[in-house]
Amino acid sequence: MTETQRIFLANVLPDDLLERVRNRASGYDERNTFFDEDLEELREHGYLGLFSKHEHGGRNYSLEQVSRLQTRLAAAAPATALGINMHLVWTGVAKTLSDRGDTSFDWLLEEAAAGEVFAFGISEAGNDEVLFNSSTTATPVDGGYRFSGVKIFTSLSPAWTRLGIFGRDDSDPSNPQLVFGFITRETEGYSISEDWNPLGMRATQSRSTVLHDVFVPDNRVVRHIPVGPNADPLTFAIFANFELLLASVYTGIGNRALELAVATVQKRTSKKTGLPYASDPDIRWRIAHAAIDQESVQPQILSVARDVDNLIDHGMGWFPRLVGPKIRATEVAKRSVDAAIRVSGGSAYQNDGELMRLYRDVIAGLYHPSDDESAHSTFATAYLGPVS
Repeated sequence: MTETQRIFLANVLPDDLLERVRNRASGYDERNTFFDEDLEELREHGYLGLFSKHEHGGRNYSLEQVSRLQTRLAAAAPATALGINMHLVWTGVAKTLSDRGDTSFDWLLEEAAAGEVFAFGISEAGNDEVLFNSSTTATPVDGGYRFSGVKIFTSLSPAWTRLGIFGRDDSDPSNPQLVFGFITRETEGYSISEDWNPLGMRATQSRSTVLHDVFVPDNRVVRHIPVGPNADPLTFAIFANFELLLASVYTGIGNRALELAVATVQKRTSKKTGLPYASDPDIRWRIAHAAIDQESVQPQILSVARDVDNLIDHGMGWFPRLVGPKIRATEVAKRSVDAAIRVSGGSAYQNDGELMRLYRDVIAGLYHPSDDESAHSTFATAYLGPVS
């Protein structure tokens, strides 16, 4: 990292802000509560408008820059970073489209810069087609659509003011469509379940959202896309921002685990040898191995993010390029946390310790799309072609 990059990160996320965020993380986790104070501070620092244009009062940052920031934030408080990630995905989508000449989401960038909080109401239980199909119904009515269904893992549930959703319109059986739209906190017909008691990432408060015939007016219906795999720019924009920003968060977790491991072995002393554990060859090997893994992740993420920023056209090659960093980041982060625990002794096993919280938080990486099976299928198709 260059000195210019270090200054950039420190200006947007100053050390004192990160220290306050880190100090609050354990309390949010223990109480299973939302990161209200973190969100308010990040809002005051212009974090909601990272992708928004200067004319809207935003910072107009690139995906590469926001990726770096999310890695830094996640090292202080993974759940806060993962929660705010969902807002940044939508604003990143809007910027990715706008950079390519599609201004249909520019209103979103303006509202985000003004302080509106966008959440991601896409995931559905059992829907392994993710963006290519939906279990939620989208019924056309006069002036818009009515949506009914259940969205799971809706991060920012206590705080969002805008929720992006999608559903399936089967009014023309020969041409089913996926309909994307946004509701506000004031929209009638939705309810938020009190069902959030996970192992980790507790402060995200990613509760289920039940849509009961929720009306979305035409002026907030943003896309109609045919059911099934497609090359729509919105699909690409969601996939790119979701995968790369997610990878950035888990990279931050791995970085912090390695940092804690190094600090611990430098302080611990062997009773047998009288030397610090940092001199033990087995411990040195384990930390070095984790560092080799960890150091390889962020360059891959940033390289792909730069390609998005620079409008590089990889065609169908985009999908393995985007899936790869997510899988690599989450798997390496798990190994880094595991290595940190192994060298830190029994004291690390305390449930209220930071390392144990990282251990619980990092497991969530298994459940975000694309999962391991889907990723391997993507790469197999890219290299071997479709199954004959």
